[in-house]
Amino acid sequence: MSVELTRSGDVHMLTLRRPQALNALSFQIIDEIGQALDEVQNSDSRFLIVTGEGDRAFCAGADIKELREASPLEMGRRMRRGQQVFGKLDQLRVPSLALVNGYAFGGGLELALACTFRMATPNAKMGLPEVKLGLIPGYGGTQRLPRIVGEGRALDMVLTGRAVGAEEACAMGLVQEVIEGDPMTRALEYAGAVAKLSLPVLGFAREAVARALDHSVEAGFEIEANLNNLAFQLNDSTEGMLAFEEKRDPEFKDA
Repeated sequence: MSVELTRSGDVHMLTLRRPQALNALSFQIIDEIGQALDEVQNSDSRFLIVTGEGDRAFCAGADIKELREASPLEMGRRMRRGQQVFGKLDQLRVPSLALVNGYAFGGGLELALACTFRMATPNAKMGLPEVKLGLIPGYGGTQRLPRIVGEGRALDMVLTGRAVGAEEACAMGLVQEVIEGDPMTRALEYAGAVAKLSLPVLGFAREAVARALDHSVEAGFEIEANLNNLAFQLNDSTEGMLAFEEKRDPEFKDA
């Protein structure tokens, strides 16, 4: 198996283990990622960290040899499969964080884009270089990147195929933070802070933000109000407000 799923407390870690190929995505690895995501979805985990083995690459993208040997029919089927698997990550019941350690190109960046959050090590390089191969991104990059960094920046990256470093990626909002110090320690610290919150409330908040991008502001206000009302009816909201008044940490029960 080139995908390893481990766990530390409430946090799952999905690690691509193909360092000799810079953790490149074969068709089999995409299937293995899908299986791992199903396991996380069906567990009592509260957060997922996605990363690549070693310090050279998060994931260098697709396996080019496989792409060259695929028929147009097979290529189309595999692109849809990749979109489906990365969609599982996007819609996972728990938040996720891509720990981008080194190269994240093509499908590797698309994997990171499907996560809720992204952090990068100082040596990270990110890009969608498919146009340089006579292709375009096929695992959701043309759809998720503009939603994260805006249309202009997305077009710059997609149409030139250029890579951005960690600092530029942070400045444009592609990653939330450039990590100084041990990457996994920081990722687990961040995961722990989010994992102790109410999962239903986090889900409502994620849905409100996601739907804001597809609706008018007026419609978004209604969506926000409705989701806020659902959150208000949870025991977790009662506990959260009471804990605030009592100046203590809340103990959420996801109910």
